[in-house]
Amino acid sequence: MNRSEAKEKHIVRNPWFAQGEPQDRPGVRLFCLPHAGGSAAVYREWRDLAPAPVQVHPLEIPGRGGRWGEPPVTDLVFLAGLLADALAEYLDRPYALFGHSMGGLLAFELARTLRGRGLPRPEHLFVSGAQAPELPRTRRPIHAAPEADVIDELRRLGGTPAGILDDAGLMELFLPTLRADYAMLETYHYRDRPPLAVPMTVLGGDADPVVEKERLHLWRRHTDAPSRLVVLPGDHFFLFPEVADVMAAVAAALVPAAPDAVPGPQRGVA
Repeated sequence: MNRSEAKEKHIVRNPWFAQGEPQDRPGVRLFCLPHAGGSAAVYREWRDLAPAPVQVHPLEIPGRGGRWGEPPVTDLVFLAGLLADALAEYLDRPYALFGHSMGGLLAFELARTLRGRGLPRPEHLFVSGAQAPELPRTRRPIHAAPEADVIDELRRLGGTPAGILDDAGLMELFLPTLRADYAMLETYHYRDRPPLAVPMTVLGGDADPVVEKERLHLWRRHTDAPSRLVVLPGDHFFLFPEVADVMAAVAAALVPAAPDAVPGPQRGVA
């Protein structure tokens, strides 16, 4: 049995793709990365909201969702390398990267990793709710803090349901992945490199307590291509209540790229 036949029989599954691997059809593939503690499920509605040419593919990183049993990664640049390995064969069509908060920084490092390997560059990079990579973190480190301090920080940030924060059993399950994600952020060291040749959209919330909207423009130095800044109402997790406007920004950037999609070699689809 070859690889395509195995996929059709659901014998081989790619764990990075929570909603199935990309299909061989024209359009723009949008690979989405979650915030700290999040999973591919944060983008579960996006396929229904995206315009027809945009194919949404939430990526599941180890230690969450369908990969709950895998040890989480604690080094962000290393994770970018794993993602580059996973995506390499799916870059034969126009594609874009989207990440929120931790996912925004991860998407940026993934774009740089792909460039370093000589792989096709994205049509667009979307960085949402993330400060420019060269800026130092000013919030207290929590990846090794006592559980009570971690929970207090999550309450201040919002985005985590109170039912989870107040449930000791759920938090016991949730904390290892969350600590690993914060370790990625809190041990990350920016390396100066030439700007990307990739158009960029930077999104932020006007009341974000983590990322100052006045400093979002600093992302512009990381691309030689056109960039756009979109500030929406909301806190650090503006992404959820303002999803319609976020998707409008995605569509504005990607729909013009869709006509250039050219059918390539056929692959089996899970």
